[in-house]
Amino acid sequence: MHRSDTSVQDVSPDVLKTALKTPSGHAEGVSNDEFRAAMSRLADGVVLVTAREPSLDPDDPAAPDGEDVGMTATSFVSVSLDPPLVLVGLRTGSRMDDLLEEQPLWAVSVLSENQRQIAGRFAMKGRISDRLLFEDLPCVRGEAGGALLVGGALATLECRTERRVPAGDHTLVIGRVLTASTPGADDGPLVYFRGRYRQLG
Repeated sequence: MHRSDTSVQDVSPDVLKTALKTPSGHAEGVSNDEFRAAMSRLADGVVLVTAREPSLDPDDPAAPDGEDVGMTATSFVSVSLDPPLVLVGLRTGSRMDDLLEEQPLWAVSVLSENQRQIAGRFAMKGRISDRLLFEDLPCVRGEAGGALLVGGALATLECRTERRVPAGDHTLVIGRVLTASTPGADDGPLVYFRGRYRQLG
């Protein structure tokens, strides 16, 4: 009888030994540290992703207002010109990932070299509430989606989610750009390289 499958006995001992040593989810020979070190050599722009958490009960005037949420991100890229699409990577299960699963409208502020403190405060682990983090920041509320846009940013974009794609321990959120402006276009960019925020030059 013809057999199309391969039993354990058909696999050579060397191949089996290698397979058992290979960490789950990783290509052979690639460790977390090696992958992280290699990717840290890729310079990334730094953005602040924002969204408005809706009120728990919009029909009740006495219910607490929704809260503004922000998250520093370096995995942000342009995807398409026609239609205008962008992509941001969010850690699966993070507050922003959970919020954007329910809230389709969000915004991005491309941070300038003078806005390193903003990037740092919204990247902190165990940070205080986002309400306090936004308290002293010059922001305006976007007209298309209501998310906050940071004053002095190199560029701001308002987006609506088109698609969410699970990818390992992250979710790739593809958004259609509803508005785009360049209020601080003359400043230099904030860059993330080798685990640190940096300026060009």
